[in-house]
Formats: sequence, C-alpha cells, structure tokens
Amino acid sequence: MQTIEEKNKAFVLEAFETLFNKRDYAAAERFWSPNYIQHSAHIEPGREGLFNLVRGLPNNLRYEHGLVLAEGDYVILHGRFSGIGGPAAYIAADIVRIEDGRLAEHWDVLQDEVTQAESKSGLPMFTG
Repeated sequence: MQTIEEKNKAFVLEAFETLFNKRDYAAAERFWSPNYIQHSAHIEPGREGLFNLVRGLPNNLRYEHGLVLAEGDYVILHGRFSGIGGPAAYIAADIVRIEDGRLAEHWDVLQDEVTQAESKSGLPMFTG
C-alpha cells in the first residue's frame, strides 16, 4: 500500500514528464488545476502562463529529475531543465502543492548549471 507521499511523488513526476518532455498540453490539463497559483518570477500567472512558457521553448527541452521529496500535499523536485535555448541548463528546485488531485500551487528556485570544473565546490550541481 502506497503512502500519500509516494502517490504524490509519482503524480508530480508524471505531470512533469507529460508537460515538459512529452509536451502533451491536453493531457497536462488533468494534472494542473485551472486555478493554478504561480509564484515563479519567470512564469506568467496560472496554468496557461506555464503552458505558454513551455510552448515558447525549443523542441529539444528536456526535464530530468534527481531528488524527489514529499510531505503531505507538498512535493519538492530537484532537477535539470536542458535544451532551454540558453548557454546553460537550469538546475531547479520546484515546490508544488497538490489540492483535489491536481497541482494547485508552485514555487521555484533556478540557477544556471556550471560544469563540475567550474564549480567552486568541485562537485556537480546535478546528479540525476
């Protein structure tokens, strides 16, 4: 028997795969609430703001997840967005809240990925 946290982690991973990697906007509507609240400084409000952002990104956009944590209705993903059209991929910490079986709210922290050699720590930023 799965815990609510295990179900929520699987749900969020499927949602990200559907939108960012498959770019199936019709299917993505079942994951994102029509009343979706967006806290990101990089994304226009609502579900349509997110979908429009993805539509405007290059076709080779790819999301890879690394660490996935959950507590109740909150899920945190640490991942990489590559193929975004810039000089570097983004390493992201995405925090989502689930309500009534849909993604209801989102926060993120983004930074450009640097190589292991460029990192002052000498460690990679992402280990997916």
